[in-house]
Amino acid sequence: MNYKIALIKGDGIGPEVVGEAVGVLEAVGKRFGHTFDFVDVLLGGCATDAVGKSYPDGTAEVCRACDAVLLGAVGGPKWGSDKPAEQRPETALLAIRKDLGLYANLRPATLRSAMAGACPLKKETAEKGIDLMMVRELTGGVYFGKRDRYQTEDRGVECTDLMAYSEKEIERIGRRAFELARLRRGKVSSVDKANVLETSRLWRSVMHRLAGEYPDVAYEDVLVDNCAMQLVRDPGQFDVVVTENMFGDILSDEASMVTGSIGLLPSASIGDAAPGLYEPIHGSAPDIAGQDKANPIATILSVAMMFRYSFQCAEEAAAIEHAVDAVLAEGWRTPDIAEPGAAAIGTREMGRLIREHI
Repeated sequence: MNYKIALIKGDGIGPEVVGEAVGVLEAVGKRFGHTFDFVDVLLGGCATDAVGKSYPDGTAEVCRACDAVLLGAVGGPKWGSDKPAEQRPETALLAIRKDLGLYANLRPATLRSAMAGACPLKKETAEKGIDLMMVRELTGGVYFGKRDRYQTEDRGVECTDLMAYSEKEIERIGRRAFELARLRRGKVSSVDKANVLETSRLWRSVMHRLAGEYPDVAYEDVLVDNCAMQLVRDPGQFDVVVTENMFGDILSDEASMVTGSIGLLPSASIGDAAPGLYEPIHGSAPDIAGQDKANPIATILSVAMMFRYSFQCAEEAAAIEHAVDAVLAEGWRTPDIAEPGAAAIGTREMGRLIREHI
């Protein structure tokens, strides 16, 4: 099978980790008989430097013509909040998600057995195991709501950010969560703030209706503050956690850290028809860019998610995940996950070892 993949290498360590992920794609292709056509796409701070804006015209069209999109990382202090919106990398990320209809962000938080010692939680908590899937609504809520800034007579400058959700938006992300739960351990935890927010009350009512359509899936409501507490108290209780955009942004980062390192965790942003976008959850880390220190595992595991969710190739996805686990079990570590004082290997060597196991 031939697949066409858009490569958004981005900024900082992005080109390095994408390079290793491409090597893994080619190794999988050799083993399973796939071929790939790669299309380089400019987006992020590097695009601002090249053409004056972080989201060049025609970017979405190029990506739509591909089977999947692989993104490294974008952003950095060079293109900070003092820049106009069209020059900031974060603006480009929001835009491409919206334009491609990528309303569901899937972030697995799994404590890999070889990394159990890196879990910051109590040993007895880590030993229970952590394997949850954060499902974050990605194109609605306060991040996409109307914004306003104005001068008042007595309070100085005042700003507003509108959080809005429709039944349709909630239903489609809710169905994603229930369908994923059927493929996992059969439990959905819906996170909201229904005791305060009207959008959360609508969220809860829609989720309750959906729960009635999935009697084989256990369901619970969890207030966002309680969820934040439970993630550090007993994350093993969760299977699929679904929530709105801003809550999901915060909770998914919290969930990632209980597994030991954000350098190990992938993500997928998917819609109903558009190609999925796959990326590590870490940032561009400009302080180590070009030094062969970045951990490519999260990007490589994002490729595994690409095979599973865009190409429906479960065997290929498992081969990548098993290769990563084998390398970690052998004790190989990049600097971000190495024990203090222990020897570490570089980005390229980690990629090579994983390819060998494939």
